[in-house]
Amino acid sequence: MNILKGCWTILAWCLASQAITGCHRGPYIPVETPTSGTIHISVDESFKPVIDSQLKVFESSFPDAHVLIDYKPEAACLRDLYSDSTRMIIITRGLTLKEEHYFNDSARTPAVSGVLAFDAIALVVNNHSPDTLMNMDEVRALVEGKDKKKRQVVMDGVSATSTVRYVLDSIVKGDTLGKNVIAARTSPQVISWVEEHENAVGFIGVSWIGDREDSTALAFLKKVKVVGIRCNQCPDKPFVYPFQYNIRFNRYPMVRGLYYILKENYSGVGNNFVNFLVNERGQLIFYRAYLVPGRMNFDVRDVQLQQ
Repeated sequence: MNILKGCWTILAWCLASQAITGCHRGPYIPVETPTSGTIHISVDESFKPVIDSQLKVFESSFPDAHVLIDYKPEAACLRDLYSDSTRMIIITRGLTLKEEHYFNDSARTPAVSGVLAFDAIALVVNNHSPDTLMNMDEVRALVEGKDKKKRQVVMDGVSATSTVRYVLDSIVKGDTLGKNVIAARTSPQVISWVEEHENAVGFIGVSWIGDREDSTALAFLKKVKVVGIRCNQCPDKPFVYPFQYNIRFNRYPMVRGLYYILKENYSGVGNNFVNFLVNERGQLIFYRAYLVPGRMNFDVRDVQLQQ
């Protein structure tokens, strides 16, 4: 009887222990919440400066929420989303209707998308280049290899990147790129190539050079010059630069959006990061990076300067 009583005592302790630990076997795996946990996301490399700034503020506000970012070409970001190796990407377009149907009907998790901000494709030239003003006909001839000055074009890749897709869709409109177009791996490498080659013209996202308070952007601006593009509907100034005012009011011709696409049908870190990006603090970070916020009003006021 004493042996049987001892067995019942041991069993009682085991049951109590399982109740305390939630009947859990193996290592404890914490449940993700909006403010705690880890998410891997893929982001278009063109936007690394501004997304790095967003991440710094987000993780300082939510120290237990971690966003691990892989910067890569746009097409690679989309592949990650389709293969379920990530549940969030940030690229220069939202979901197409066909993609919405796929994620809603065929994929394991529905996807949503929305605009975050607007930026522009900036053209940069060597500091010794006299070609600091162009019109869009000249830009098109340049990327088609029909440039009379035989200038070289350098982009962050010749395929699969958002910059190349924009050039193909919006400038050459389906035609092929010229043999004078070469590829660099990253936007900083585009700037370095232009710095070293007087006849080169670089195509980059404006966030790499737009923030005049960022030491990296200021360093880049010392290496190259930004090209002004003719604005056909601007009576006040025939050539404009990719500044916020010109982006917001369609004065600068080469503007594109920045979008998030998220597959997270629960309240996790991904949803919290999106909420941060679309609300006031995230939008102000886009504004300070010289992009145009996609969710905030952009007011223009007339002022008089007194000397």
